[in-house]
Amino acid sequence: MPSGSILVADDDAAIRTVLGQALSRAGYDVRVTSNAATLWRWVQAGDGDLVISDVVMPDENAFDLLPRIKKARPELPIIIMSAQNTFMTAIRASDGGAYDYLPKPFDLKDLVSVVGRALSEPRKGLAKESPEENEGMPLVGRSPAMQEIYRTLARLMQTDLTVMISGESGTGKELVARALHDYGKRKKGPFVAINMAAIPRDLIESELFGHERGAFTGANTRSAGRFEQAEGGTLFLDEIGDMPMEAQTRLLRVLQQGEYTTVGGRNAIRTNVRIVAATNKDLRQTIAQGLFREDLFYRLNVVPIRLPRLRERTEDIPDLVRHFFKSAAAEGLPLKQIDSAALDRLKTHPWPGNIRELENLIRRLAALYPQETITAPLVEAELEQESEFSLGAPAVAVASAAAPAAGLAPARTGSASNLVLAVENHMASIFKAHGEDLPPPGLYHRVLKEFEYPLIAAALAATRGNQIRAAELLGLNRNTLRKKVRDLDIRLMRSPR
Repeated sequence: MPSGSILVADDDAAIRTVLGQALSRAGYDVRVTSNAATLWRWVQAGDGDLVISDVVMPDENAFDLLPRIKKARPELPIIIMSAQNTFMTAIRASDGGAYDYLPKPFDLKDLVSVVGRALSEPRKGLAKESPEENEGMPLVGRSPAMQEIYRTLARLMQTDLTVMISGESGTGKELVARALHDYGKRKKGPFVAINMAAIPRDLIESELFGHERGAFTGANTRSAGRFEQAEGGTLFLDEIGDMPMEAQTRLLRVLQQGEYTTVGGRNAIRTNVRIVAATNKDLRQTIAQGLFREDLFYRLNVVPIRLPRLRERTEDIPDLVRHFFKSAAAEGLPLKQIDSAALDRLKTHPWPGNIRELENLIRRLAALYPQETITAPLVEAELEQESEFSLGAPAVAVASAAAPAAGLAPARTGSASNLVLAVENHMASIFKAHGEDLPPPGLYHRVLKEFEYPLIAAALAATRGNQIRAAELLGLNRNTLRKKVRDLDIRLMRSPR
């Protein structure tokens, strides 16, 4: 049975009661108070083996009290809880020396588990200076998915652990990498980013490690690589899954031995950088295809962070919209407001482009409309116009071919031959991207995946969301179609009554 004395401070009587009962049942001696003054008096008297404190209390903010507690009793573990569950709250708790941060509401089992860990492995150390709250937070959102990311980032700030960030395009992978740098112990050093997908394959090694004069044709002077530019700071390797195999081998050597050589150089150069990588691919599948080194994956994937898609955190949309409107206003655009109906409409959109798509929409709304308050019809008009350009050639061709088959007038001219042309063009673009090399294995499944979503979405649109008619149109069993709709997260358009 666990034992220990716990001091709880919260101005909410219901929370004090619930915490007191849960911790007492777990075997702890619990004392509760509604104010910071009493908590501080208990700490000064040497009472308690652990502190649990809310941030906002009637007489003092816990973040103001935290440095005094850590100075008086540096070994005393402190758990901060708060309903102000933003990224900066997690960072201030970590930088203030708190053992952990729990956003409200939280699971009591999680709290008891954290308490057990804190009492079994108390941490020592003085509080560090906390960053101040500001409107320019790098990450926005209060959803459970984002809260877990905030807690993970807070634990990583004072480490040099290699981090792998995964997520769809537009979910904010570089923002997370920058937050790790800007609020971590390397914040005084440079942050250098390189996108593997944007650099020709034969130049990646030179870009990463630099080259000596005369190393290759056109190398008229010595050039510093990204590792040298990031010395003492953070190197962000975006789209790491697109790194060619030769460069992967050299990167693995850097991670294993902490040194590299420039292209055309002979002397090993020691490096002191933190590596943060990111990908929108399933690297385990890429490994199975023989396109990514498994040993490099495990070197990079020390701490994995998966960023949720925007449609998985729709409760964050109001905060994101307000944030983007304020950012637009700071750049000279009119400051806008948005009504609840418009927010509800935004929550129903599938957001294939994730946060980047939402930000672009908000900037357009701020720039193009004179109204001070953005309403649902304005949002609807922009989303409809956006959909005309975002489906791409495959979906346009499918919609053109599907509409006549469903007995509807096609939205655009075309026929089923458009779909064949779209597939041929898409295949040609894949081969062109690989030059003379063959494209990666698994091409059939890759093309099928990229065309399946717009194909089913277009069929559903052509049948006004009628799944029975859409299944007939596609030649699928209705249950198969329903499973694909669920797996692909396709939002259905309801048929009018």
